This record gives sequence, structure tokens and C-alpha cells, in this order.
Amino acid sequence: MSKGPTHLSLNPCQVSPFSSKLWGLTRVTSFHHFPEEDEGAKASINLRLKIRLYSFPITKMRRSFSILGPRKWRNPHTTTVYFSVVTNPLACSPNASATFRYLSYLAPQRRQQSSPDPDDPSNLLKEDGVSLCSQMWLENFKEPDKTATNLASYLRRFELWVLAYQKVCCDELGAYVPRSSIQRSALENLLALRNSVLDDRFKWGSRLDFYIKSPRDKTDYESLSKRKIKAILTTTQPTPFQDRIVQEVLLMILEPVYESRFSQKSFAFRPGRTAHTVLRVIRRNFAGYLWYVRGDLSVVLDGMKVGFVVSSLMRDVRDKKVIDLIKSALVTPVVTTSKGEDGEEKKKTKKRKYQKKRVLAEDEPKPDPYWLETFFGFAPEEAGKSPQWGHCGILSPLLVNVCLDELDRWMEKKVKDFYRPSKTDVIWNNPEGEAEQGNTSWPEFVPTSGPDKTRKMDYVRYGGHILIGVRGPRADAATLRKELIEFVDEKYMLRLDNERLPIEHITKGIMFLDHVLCRRVVYPTLRYTATGGKIISEKGVGTLLSVTASLKQCIKQFRKLNFIKGDRDPDPQPCFRMFHATQAHTNAQMNKFLTTVAEWYRFADNRKKIVNFCSYIVRGSLAKLYAAKYKLRSRAKVYKGSGRDLRRPLKEKKGLSPEYNNLLRMGLAESIDGLVYTRMSLVPETDYSPFPGNWRPEHEKFLMEYLRLDEPKTLEEQKRFIRENGLVSPQDYTSMLVWNYKRNAIPMDQVSILKDQPFLLGSSSNREDDDGQRNKEEDEDSDDGLNIARI
Repeated sequence: MSKGPTHLSLNPCQVSPFSSKLWGLTRVTSFHHFPEEDEGAKASINLRLKIRLYSFPITKMRRSFSILGPRKWRNPHTTTVYFSVVTNPLACSPNASATFRYLSYLAPQRRQQSSPDPDDPSNLLKEDGVSLCSQMWLENFKEPDKTATNLASYLRRFELWVLAYQKVCCDELGAYVPRSSIQRSALENLLALRNSVLDDRFKWGSRLDFYIKSPRDKTDYESLSKRKIKAILTTTQPTPFQDRIVQEVLLMILEPVYESRFSQKSFAFRPGRTAHTVLRVIRRNFAGYLWYVRGDLSVVLDGMKVGFVVSSLMRDVRDKKVIDLIKSALVTPVVTTSKGEDGEEKKKTKKRKYQKKRVLAEDEPKPDPYWLETFFGFAPEEAGKSPQWGHCGILSPLLVNVCLDELDRWMEKKVKDFYRPSKTDVIWNNPEGEAEQGNTSWPEFVPTSGPDKTRKMDYVRYGGHILIGVRGPRADAATLRKELIEFVDEKYMLRLDNERLPIEHITKGIMFLDHVLCRRVVYPTLRYTATGGKIISEKGVGTLLSVTASLKQCIKQFRKLNFIKGDRDPDPQPCFRMFHATQAHTNAQMNKFLTTVAEWYRFADNRKKIVNFCSYIVRGSLAKLYAAKYKLRSRAKVYKGSGRDLRRPLKEKKGLSPEYNNLLRMGLAESIDGLVYTRMSLVPETDYSPFPGNWRPEHEKFLMEYLRLDEPKTLEEQKRFIRENGLVSPQDYTSMLVWNYKRNAIPMDQVSILKDQPFLLGSSSNREDDDGQRNKEEDEDSDDGLNIARI
């Protein structure tokens, strides 16, 4: 793009600068005439004409003055263009006019070929969105401490918007939408949404005006009645489709920036980290701790002040466009229906009569999976709540981690300062830092030590819940709790008391993520006994950290889902929600639920016991349901007709008939999947796979390894090591073989032809002696090449 004015030599015989037909909506503001130096009698006059265009759209200017060639418009409404008109009365010739017409025709053709249409979405898809996201992750992990200042450039990349559209459509439709199957109209609407965000015209929470709508939304908002429009504007509505796309784009831009900076002690709402990761970290690092401090900061998940959130973001991000977009999402009010209005509406509506629903056939579409909703109701308290801040949506969990990252950094500093090793302790006695335990293959075991123990502390956070383990006296834990209360009060303006930060001993059991942390003493095999066989004394050799699933919490969750009643002796209740589903569909739904529960208790020491209890509750609930559905009166008759795992069909007693068994044996009848884990031997064992101390997710390992190999320093180290040991790299060895082959080798068929017909080599009897010598050398090279080719 040329920065200065564009000059074009025109012929005054063909064009007049004052012609209104040529310039259209123009006005001459200044006219400068000055002579131009020239040899000979021909004197040329250079006329510089300054023309200012008023209120002229940029697209029309490009069409009207395309003859000017490449230029840069400084203002879309007022633009200054310069013309250099050379007046020469002797230059008025047909050749000059032909040249001018040729230039006027050629300029727009060149412009159309060189500059693509910016309004065409297909021209903006230059790169794959996934590769662009990978590039952002690599840049941020390469320089994690660098402040992000130019995120708006990623906000302009249309590839990210298409990728966000694909993700939101996948959540909306339940199927992945390839880029090639996205319609042209959807891409144009998506481009309009991107331009509105860049031009600050986008508004969060719009109910009627949309740039792009969901593929499922077929509502014609222009033809709605006033009553429906009022209901849309005053009642709670789901998040608009376009808001979710903008949230997804912001998440793809901001997540790599902060994931490279977040603490390794935070595990909630982060990719590659789950509640299972927290349990494995606790089993690996919290062995030997006596006092535990549990903190509940879930009030933060309900919302924080906008100024504090913005200031937390600006510690690492200094992009005004992105910050203003998130700030407007936090400030814009969310329209929700109050509880009083809901109550009034429920009073006005009449109670509908019960209508019997027919049983769904096997090939008919089924409702939403019951097992999935059931398992989400089974989630623990720490993982059951997710933040929702204004119109941020899926950005809210990231903003929570951004705000609480300062707490994680403060606790990491406290953990480092608290470490005081003791030489008399059997583990953690390294004064330089925290060393590995004595038995790394059994890290949850801690040998018994003397009275002077190493003082050590560790910390984890899952969402708004924190857990601190202290190895030392209780006074140290009390001092830490006091400092933590002061820090939270100063930074987050939250009033915490001792009840919300209790200090508990390991012998009482620490509840975290529906698992109980307790200590078991390991005794030696040798015991001193009296003559009567009574144990006189036994001495423990160490303690073992046990992570067991809480049976009390499991019963509480089942009671909340209306599966059981009673506390001391829980009795299964029939699952009437699956009353109108077939037996095969009901069994399949409950099998998925039991499989998911078994996976949830994967790292619990009592996994077999707790999963077998869940299977007993679900099996008893379904037995009562089938007894009521098929009028069998008792669970015993259901087990007799359908088996222990409820595999045989109960409808019309078909499962007991010998004809059905014969058809099932021959494969002519569809079988029903029985319930899983009906016996404790079928429940999988607890996963005790070793967990490394410096664990990181797989995607972060790949990123760090790629960056390490991409550094020139690593390549130089490898080359130096190869040279020092006298080795040859595989790449150099292959290159050497290929080069030698190309330089010396001749194909076998050509060598044979040359040997059979030597005159083709160009040798003759009348050549000079030096030519003969050269041919001799060439023959020797050919023989060498033949040998290499044979090898």
C-alpha cells in the first residue's frame, strides 16, 4: 500500500479537471499551476489538482477511482486524492488517448485480481482453526511470563470463529459439523457477528435481534405477537446461540494465556485435570500429615466485584478490546424470573390430569438419558457447583481460577517457607529441599519416626474448596489458619471464621470429594505373645494413608435421588420414572449408571464394597419396579422369573418358556443385557497405579517436549554429543548414501548397454591421448558406480 498520494499523468485534450461528468460528486478545493523544467522548446506544465471527496462511501470510491491503483484510505468519509496533470499541447495525439484508455481499463482488472473481496467468508479461511489454537498454546508456553498485549489480532481471525461455531453446534445438535458442510448463509452471519464484536456493536443477552441463530431455532421473531415478545423479554431464557459463540472464541484465546501461568496446585475447571487427579495427588503427597485444614470458599463461585475481576485479568492481559468485552459481559444484567412470579404462575395453572403413557418400542427415539442425569445428581458437593457470572457462561470457571490464582501463589510460598527438615526423621530429611520418600513405589506408607519430625505442608484446591495438610504440631496449623483468614479478608473481602476453616486430626477422618482420608497403622508380622496365646505387645512400623469412599455420602446421594428410604437400614424404592420404558432400555440405562459410578470410585480403597452396594440398591429398585409393572407382587418372583441380573424378559412370562430359550440359543430372539456388578467378584479392583510427584497433564508434556526439541540449543547439544562419541546421525548417514549414489551410481540396464556398445561412450580411434585417459577414468568411475548399485 502506498502511503503518499497517487500521481497519474493525464492528457488535457482527453480529460478536463473541471468536468463534472468525470469527477461526479467532487469539489475542487485548490488549484496549483507551476512550470516544469524540460529540455527543448516543448514546455510542459504540471498541474497538481487537490480534490476532496465529501461523504462518499469507500466502496463507491473504489469503483469510481479504481484508476488510481493501490492506495490507503485514511477516513471512510473524507479522503484527499492527488492528481498530477501534465499539460502539453503537442501531446494531443491518438496514441496518447489510446494509452489513457488502456490504463483506465487495466487498473480495475489488476485491482480485482490482486485484492480479494473482504466480505467473502471463504477468502478469510486461510488456515485451520485447530492449528491456529496450537500455535497460541505454543507461543504462551514458550514465554509464560510475557504479558499478552495483542489478543485482538486473534479475535479478528475468522478461523477461530468457525471453530467456535463447530463446537457450539456440536453441543447444540449432538453431532460434529465439518467445515465443508457449513452453509454459506451461516458463514456470512458468522462474519457479521465477528464484525459486530470488532466494531463494538455486539450486545450480550439479546433476546430478539440476532446476527446468527441456532440451526434448531426456526422461530420467526418478526411475526411474534406482543404477548410472546413480552414473555421472551421478561422471563428466564437460555443463553443465546451467538453469545455462546463469542464466549467460546474468548475461551480459546484466553485459556492458553492463563494455563501457562496457573499454579500446579489448582485442579478444577482446567483441561487434563479432574477430581480423580486430586485424589491421586492426595494419596501421593499427603501421607504422613497429622493435621488438616479444610476451607470452603464456594462463596466466590457466586460472583465477585467487577473491578476485582478486571484487575485480576489485567495482571497478564493488556488488550483493551478483550477486557472491555468481558467487562460488558459482567456488567450487563441477566433477566431472570423471580421466585414469587413462578409461585404465582403455578397457582394460576390448573393441575393436569394423569395420562397413561404408552411403552416405547425398541426402534422409537428415547428421551434424554436417565443415567446421565442421575449421575450428575450423584456428584459430590465440591464438584456439583459451577460458577455462572453474568453473561460469561463457559468463561466463568476460567475467571474463577484467574481470581483465585493469587491465593494459590501465596500458599505455594507458604509451603516453601514452612519446610524445616529434621535429620532424625527417616524421610524428608534433605536440607536442600523436599526429597523423594524412601519407598517411591509405595508413597502412601510413612515409616515411624522419633519425636523430632520434619515440618512439612502441602496444599490443593478444587474450585472453591481447599485442603491443607500439616506435618507438625497443631499450633502451626492454627497460625496458618489465622494468616489465611487475614489474606482472604484483605484480597477477596470475604469474612471467614474458624468454623469454615476447621482443623481436624487424621484419626477422625477427613472428608474431601466424598472420600474419607484416614490413617491406618501397619504392624509387623512378629508379635510377642504369652503362653495362652494372648498378645502382650505389638509395635507399629509406620502409617498408611487410606482413601476410602464414604458409604454415608453414598446413601445420602441415593436418598436425594429417591432410590432408597431410611438411614440405618436403607430400603430400595421402585424407580417409577422408568415405568413406561421397556425392560431392555431400563437395564441399559442403569448399566451405564453403574459403570460410571464404578469409574468414579476407581481410586477408592473400598471400591468393591461401595460399587457392590450401589448395584444392590439399583437392582432392588428395578426389581420393585418390574414387580409393580408386571403385577408380580414381590421381588422374589421377579428374581425367579428374570434371574439375579434381570436378564430374562418378564413380559407375559416369556422368559420362563422353553421356546424362548431355544430361540435365544439359536440367535433368533433379541437378548436383554443383564445388570452388571451383581456379585462382588465382578467389580474391578482398585487402581493403585503409581503417580509421579511432578505430574503434569499429557497435553502439557507434549507442549514442553516440543518446545525443548525446537530450541537450537537442544540441537547443538545433540550434534556435539554425536561428534564427541564419533557417531553419525541417521539423517546424515542417509544423506551420505543418497549423495554417493547420485554421484557415482549408474542404473544396471544402462551400464550393460554401455558395456555391450562401447561406441556410445563417444570414444574413437582418432581422439587424443588426454581424451583416452579421461575415458579410462570414466570407465573406472562407472565400474565403481556399478558396484555401489549392486550393493
